[in-house]
Amino acid sequence: MNFSYFKRYLHFTKYQRTGIFMLFLIIIMLQSIYLFADFSTTKIKSSDTEKWLALQSEIDNEKSSKGNNKPSVYLFNPNFISDYKGYKLGMSVEEIDRLQAFRKENKYVNSAEEFQKVTGISDSLLNKISPLFKFPDWTQHKSDFKSEKMEYSKNSYPKKVKFDVLDINQATQEDLMKIYGIGEGLSVRILKQKEIMGCFVSMDQMEDVWGLSPEVINELKTHFKVIIPSTLKKINVNDASLKELSQFPYFKYALAKQIVTYRSMNGNFNNIEDLAKIKDFPVEKAKIISLYLEY
Repeated sequence: MNFSYFKRYLHFTKYQRTGIFMLFLIIIMLQSIYLFADFSTTKIKSSDTEKWLALQSEIDNEKSSKGNNKPSVYLFNPNFISDYKGYKLGMSVEEIDRLQAFRKENKYVNSAEEFQKVTGISDSLLNKISPLFKFPDWTQHKSDFKSEKMEYSKNSYPKKVKFDVLDINQATQEDLMKIYGIGEGLSVRILKQKEIMGCFVSMDQMEDVWGLSPEVINELKTHFKVIIPSTLKKINVNDASLKELSQFPYFKYALAKQIVTYRSMNGNFNNIEDLAKIKDFPVEKAKIISLYLEY
């Protein structure tokens, strides 16, 4: 067989042979590294990582323990049941109306039996919700109260306790904290809201204070009233700038911008009804808003 034909393809120069030799060396080194080197990765946990993992473990355990706990049941005084609360308890509209009419006469129910007598709820519903009732302690110990009362003269305890109805705009933090259900936090929140508004113009504004329950709002309306101070600086809707309008708590920037645009295109506003025509105007607050404005 003639190999002369292939010989010319196998002829290499000195530099080519050196290059081939180096290539083989590199291949052998890479194979050795692949066979003998340990490529397994080890996770290095920093101290911060370990802290976060430990914290996450505590959070997971806390969630697990909370998931096993039954939801808390809160007791309440049935004299202050709102429409929504009554609906959630399963009361009908008529039953709720009977209770509210009874309360408007400044009367209170002092037992589950009296509650059923006033509202007319069924025995089954009474048995279901009465364990949640919480009446003042003195109503549960009337006999003890009466025996103690006999030791004193009738003049010591008047039949009706009279109290002064205070101006909410002049009330101090101590005055507010006298209301059952209002602590330091809620009293500060009420005063802060008054500061933002300049003053209150309606007791219905208590509903805008976050955290006040309907029962507490009813107590506030009983003990306080609104006297609008003569120093209240009203906003002239027809002259106020966009910045002034947008700073009014009941107006957002978008609404203030619409007011200015509407005013420039249609002329001055004459009353709150003209303002209410603007899109996204809080119509449900129109009566309150009108007391802060002038035209």
